[in-house]
Amino acid sequence: MHMADALLNPGVAGVMYAASAVAAGVSVKTLKKDETASKLPTMAVSAALIFAGQMINYTIPGTGSSGHLCGGMLLSALLGPQAGFLSMIVILAIQCLFFADGGLMALGANCWNMAFYGCFVGYYLLWKPIMKSSLFKGLGTKNATRIKIALSAILGCLITLQLGAFSVVLETQISGITELPFGAFVGLMQPIHLAIGLIEGLLSTAVLLFIYEARPELIMDVEENEADGVKGKLSLKSTLAVLAAVVIVVGGGLSLFASSNPDGLEWSLFGNAESGYSENMGLDEEDYGVQSSVADTLGGVQEKTAFLPDYAFSGSDSAAGTTVSGIVGSALVAVVAVGVCFAGGFFRKKKAAEESAKVEETVEK
Repeated sequence: MHMADALLNPGVAGVMYAASAVAAGVSVKTLKKDETASKLPTMAVSAALIFAGQMINYTIPGTGSSGHLCGGMLLSALLGPQAGFLSMIVILAIQCLFFADGGLMALGANCWNMAFYGCFVGYYLLWKPIMKSSLFKGLGTKNATRIKIALSAILGCLITLQLGAFSVVLETQISGITELPFGAFVGLMQPIHLAIGLIEGLLSTAVLLFIYEARPELIMDVEENEADGVKGKLSLKSTLAVLAAVVIVVGGGLSLFASSNPDGLEWSLFGNAESGYSENMGLDEEDYGVQSSVADTLGGVQEKTAFLPDYAFSGSDSAAGTTVSGIVGSALVAVVAVGVCFAGGFFRKKKAAEESAKVEETVEK
């Protein structure tokens, strides 16, 4: 669902940058109060996992299209909506700047469409209410929690991807880019992203259930189950090590088998000759979209910063480029995520320092 600069005019792109910046600002302010130390390494590894996962486009049967993880719902389930949103910004920014995946002018829109809904709407509308409810209580603590995790993840991915897909349609239509009728564009985007969301929901469920069995306290809103005798099977270090190994396998190996079919957005705009839209509307991917000096300038910046464009060595078709991109990109995401935490002072114990300062102040008085 990564949008290219050609799908937005500068005005719409600016509004989306502003909206995402406000959400990021609120997230930073909230996280300054979060002292959960275990979230720092979890944020690094889980963000790297989403980066690696997004490299794998999976085929949507019978459509000629493909999809990939967004990841906002999974990250918010592990980190909370604020840290999840900032993690997604790190992922999308690195994809944009270093791998030329998604336009730099469109980065604000991509953050909103792919991160805001999954992190904030998914968490507050679905994840937290379902996890805090008494649903399935008669099945026992562990079984009830497993079912609630699966229900929250699947419904969350389905609904938030629908919201993201609809936002893409609105942003593109307001920008005056596509000649597809609004109803036709919606009719193409929503069903294909319903299928993509279902697969993402199942994959997210699998990851979350593993983490629940390994270290249940890492999942938001299930900490209280520890008091009911639900203990993890692995240590924190072992759990994160397993996830890190998955990152390497997915980003460095499985990414080589990603589908070459266009993603849901490209398929909706350009891959539907059989539907009559592309053929009758004269949609041509090569010269399609808006031209602007802002996009040209930012495109020039992106060309200079992208050292592995399209997840490959420049001018080479070697599969090694994809492997290197997966490993290097995942490592970059993890390092930057940790840097963001340190720069913002997130997930660090502050009470001891504050109490020490108060004692020193009292002694001086």
